[in-house]
Amino acid sequence: MKKNHLLAKWLNDDLTEEELAAFKASPDFEKYQKIKNYTDHLTVDDLDENAMLSSILKQKKEAPKVIPLYKTGLFRAAAIFILALGITLAFNMLVPQTETAGFAEKNSFSLPDNSEVVLNSGSEIEYKKWNWNKNRHLELQGEAYFRVAKGRRFEVETKLGKVAVLGTQFNVKVRKNRFDVVCYEGRVKVNYAGKQVLLTHGQGVSFQNGNQIKMETNSLKPEWINHQISFYKENIRTILDEVERQYNISIELKTTDTTSLFTGKLPAENLDTALQILSTTYNLKIQKVSNHKIIIDEK
Repeated sequence: MKKNHLLAKWLNDDLTEEELAAFKASPDFEKYQKIKNYTDHLTVDDLDENAMLSSILKQKKEAPKVIPLYKTGLFRAAAIFILALGITLAFNMLVPQTETAGFAEKNSFSLPDNSEVVLNSGSEIEYKKWNWNKNRHLELQGEAYFRVAKGRRFEVETKLGKVAVLGTQFNVKVRKNRFDVVCYEGRVKVNYAGKQVLLTHGQGVSFQNGNQIKMETNSLKPEWINHQISFYKENIRTILDEVERQYNISIELKTTDTTSLFTGKLPAENLDTALQILSTTYNLKIQKVSNHKIIIDEK
């Protein structure tokens, strides 16, 4: 505090000789002297208050310039972004969605209402997201297992027939001219060539060339979900077609007997075992030409 008091008196030239001598002996005196020398050379013009007021009053008051938002680059960029986003959303909603499963593959996915679908090998589904909850309709080629969320009518359309449910679990299989439907929970209504069949838990139906075959099952879901291929009264060519899909191979059949029917299961993860079962059942000879080519002939 005493130091600041001496500094103030020094700036006003009020120090006594003794105080001035003591102040000049302080370690900060040289710094204060430099500051004082610098400020002594600064000059400030006298403020003419009247002239300043007059100058302010003479200036024209201009209204602030307002730029419409729609003319700004930011607005245009935002508009383009929103338009692009809208087009993208509309495209995704209106354009049919396609899910596929290639040979030796399976594909599990959910529909917009959280219904679950598992596609078997060599199968395809097409549907539209738009208004899905009010129009739950899809088209199937091949085979698929459905666990349908409860809601409005759910339809699976195929080239051979249509399946309609409200909320249930079922399997639909369409291969060439054969149409199979099995119900694992709830009720399923099947339409085929003007015929209508109602299935409940554990019941199934197969249509082929106008003929109808009833099926029953104790399984809780299709065998192919658990890596087994199940057949019910199917001929050797149909069976080999399914083996080709499951293992992604090519099979050449050289036999004249293609009418004998087979009911049973084949493994979907062990090709040698599957071929051995067929060889024993039909008395056939298996020849592996390569990893992807097999020839089956009569013994």
